[in-house]
Amino acid sequence: MTRKLGKGAVALMTALTISVPAGLLMPQLAAAYVFNDVRIEGAQRIEPATILSYADIARGQDVSAGELNDAVQRLQGSGLFETVEIVPQGGLLIIRVSEYPTINQISFEGNRRMNDADLAQIAQSQSRRVYQPSLAITDARNIAQAYATQGRLAARVDPKIIRRSDNRVDLVFEIREGDVTEIERISFTGNRAFSDRRLRQVLETKQAGILRTFIRADTFAPERIPLDEQLLTDFYRSRGYADFRVQAIAPEIARERDAFYITFNIQEGPRYRFGRVTTISEIAGVDASAFAAQNRVDRGDVYNPAAIDNTIRRMETVAIQQGLNFVNIEPRVTRNPSNQTLDLTFALTRGPRIFVERIDIEGNTTTLDQVIRRQFTVVEGDPFNPREIRNAAERIRALGYFADAQVNSRQGSSEEQVIVDVNVEEQPTGSLSFGASYGVNAGIGVNASLNETNFLGRGQTLGLQISTAEGDRAGSINFVEPFFLGRDLRFGFRAGYQETESLNSDYDTRSINLRPSIEFPISANGRLELRYSLAQDRLSNVEEDSSVLLQDEEGERVTSALGYSYTWDTRLTGLDPLTSYKLRFAQDFAGVGGDTKTVTTAALAGLESNAWREEVTLRAEIEAGAITAYDDYSTWILDRYRGGTKIRGFEPNGIGPRDLSAVNQDGLGGNYFWAARAEAQFPVGLPEEYGITGGLFADIGSVWGLDNTTGSDGSEVDDSMYVRAAVGASIFWTTPIGPLRFNFSKAIRKEDYDEDQNFDLTISTRF
Repeated sequence: MTRKLGKGAVALMTALTISVPAGLLMPQLAAAYVFNDVRIEGAQRIEPATILSYADIARGQDVSAGELNDAVQRLQGSGLFETVEIVPQGGLLIIRVSEYPTINQISFEGNRRMNDADLAQIAQSQSRRVYQPSLAITDARNIAQAYATQGRLAARVDPKIIRRSDNRVDLVFEIREGDVTEIERISFTGNRAFSDRRLRQVLETKQAGILRTFIRADTFAPERIPLDEQLLTDFYRSRGYADFRVQAIAPEIARERDAFYITFNIQEGPRYRFGRVTTISEIAGVDASAFAAQNRVDRGDVYNPAAIDNTIRRMETVAIQQGLNFVNIEPRVTRNPSNQTLDLTFALTRGPRIFVERIDIEGNTTTLDQVIRRQFTVVEGDPFNPREIRNAAERIRALGYFADAQVNSRQGSSEEQVIVDVNVEEQPTGSLSFGASYGVNAGIGVNASLNETNFLGRGQTLGLQISTAEGDRAGSINFVEPFFLGRDLRFGFRAGYQETESLNSDYDTRSINLRPSIEFPISANGRLELRYSLAQDRLSNVEEDSSVLLQDEEGERVTSALGYSYTWDTRLTGLDPLTSYKLRFAQDFAGVGGDTKTVTTAALAGLESNAWREEVTLRAEIEAGAITAYDDYSTWILDRYRGGTKIRGFEPNGIGPRDLSAVNQDGLGGNYFWAARAEAQFPVGLPEEYGITGGLFADIGSVWGLDNTTGSDGSEVDDSMYVRAAVGASIFWTTPIGPLRFNFSKAIRKEDYDEDQNFDLTISTRF
């Protein structure tokens, strides 16, 4: 039943409604109202029909006080009005609104680390749009979050408005950026086998150091925590700790929000070695002996998942060669805690009949599909191998073309079909850099380079380099196609130019060269390169005080040579995380046209190992080379070895045969050389985030042998093999501008005429 109010009551109600703050409804004196007309006041931009649709109050029907209040809430919730007031006056309902102002302009104050353009992209509020306080608050929150991703968790952003004429406002975001919230300390609990220092080297996250202004890895990023956990797990398990796990990771922020403290609670478990290793077949008619011959896991070896994976891969190859499909190589591990060994059984089992229906690739806006597809050893229609799909995902990530790469499988059109989904996120693969270099002998130089590792999205590498230093100018162009002719053939082409002017010598040189090559694998760790080299070299401006041998060699020669190199490197498979080996043997046969008639042979063997809880890195190399001339050809200075680059502690061209009868006593180089180098790199007690380590080294070797030994005064030049040796200490400093190495050396065995060098500093930087 509708209650009609007298005029006095209506007047009292109206007065009360007008006097209350905007947005509150006070007509509590009536149970229900009936309105025959609605009047809207204060609307400028918003159409009356829009306001009525939000109010949703029907004419001629009972309206309760609660429904009027709901209408106020709907109008306020629309985000269109700054204030809302509903005033019932008998059969007339007055809706009085005050519209939000229009944003005249948006500005940012207090920002130094992020420019206005970047902040404007984050903010959703826009000029010439209606100002909405809730949206401005959201924008402030998003801007603060952007600062947080840069490590500035203490950043504060306050939206403010400045009133202008014609119901306009200027929206100002007042920003207090604060300092970087750095990771002050990373610590570990439960670690006994490795020190905190060694484990911190494994993590992607780093502690803040003295170069915190440049290094951004010391800011806390929650998304790096899962990666750090996986890196720790891989590190321990590759070293025999099969039961290792990260129990908890506790990041804590200081009360002042200016520092993080991260603690990794880990459980190492015992270190296992392989015990009994067997291979069995659970497939009728399949003999396990051929598969057992591919085993690369030996009894007594430290447990390493990479060794197991390598053996499985080799056994799967045997299965393919025998035409066996859907064969699973299942590694079964039995722990023996009493003697800390793991018995390993490779079981050949029949897997489910599942085929790859198709491989779907998404997200590659630049990179061609074929570049990604060639990382898979399976194609559509092949039997599905989950392990190979995981390996393909790792190969795709290792390309370096993508910021993120996810490879997953799902059921296809039937239970026997699988669809492999590849989702990638492209990232820049090109770089343009300008830099500087310094060497004790070369002095200060500048360089520029343009490099693209995914040229035209084809996975090709294209590089251009130009450099200049005191008396030295060089330039080169380099092109690499890693999958030539659709196979694992690495085609390369390099062309270069270099010119020197009396640098550490009394003559000028110029070299123009080009070299196409092709490289391919011949084993899991071995690769073979075949190449052709064409060079035009010139020796000029030899001073009159120089050796007559050099004066006679002045001129120009063309070298045309075929060559090959075999490299065996255990780092390709990473089977032993503590020790890696590298062997290289190369020969070049010059005389396929041109002026030069030589056979150049070089060999190198090296190893690198970590010792003393992996705190110390040991390196050793032995290297040798020989140049043999034929058809009455005599080598010249640009053919021969100059030992300063082979043995530290001596200047370039500072050792080897020398014409002592010449005024300049020129170094002549030699047809033969050998060198042995040993080095240890170790911490020096400084926090590892400083990037400073120390080293000791010792080098020994010799350069000798000439085709012509008649000196300037007619006497014989002594080209015998005299041994030289030097020892020294190094300081390694990893900085954002490049790696620095300071070498302090002392020649302990040399000839009187040798030119030693007690200090050397090398630096290469890009900016």
